[in-house]
Amino acid sequence: MEGARRRREFVTLVSGALVAWPLVARAQPSGKIWRIGFIAHRYEEFYDPLFQGLRELGYTEGQNLVVERRYAEGRVERFKEFAAEMVQLKVDLIIVVTTPAAFAARNATTTIPIVHPAAIDPVGTGLIASLAHPGGPAGRSDP
Repeated sequence: MEGARRRREFVTLVSGALVAWPLVARAQPSGKIWRIGFIAHRYEEFYDPLFQGLRELGYTEGQNLVVERRYAEGRVERFKEFAAEMVQLKVDLIIVVTTPAAFAARNATTTIPIVHPAAIDPVGTGLIASLAHPGGPAGRSDP
């Protein structure tokens, strides 16, 4: 039951964040291949509905979407490496599902949108300056 609740919360949060991302609002017939960076501790089943939702919006991996997934597998220090890699890959959006990965992504880029659907008190942790202006980070280094 706990897994189902966590999955629903994750999907709700990511869905809301993606609605705000104009690139994913509607499938684009432009022929552009969109790139999403996805950084997490490990694979979890409750991430699957996010990618299913993208398919329902017309984004198909291997056709008009590339998802660069990176899993730290218990090695938090890898988040910095993964964030730098996403910048090098020129992804259009970075989705992170852990606060340390959010800090790593925020420290790696100021131009790529970062979505952190499971953020717990992002203002209190210093991840963002305010909920009213989440794009403006509170600082540039880890707390």
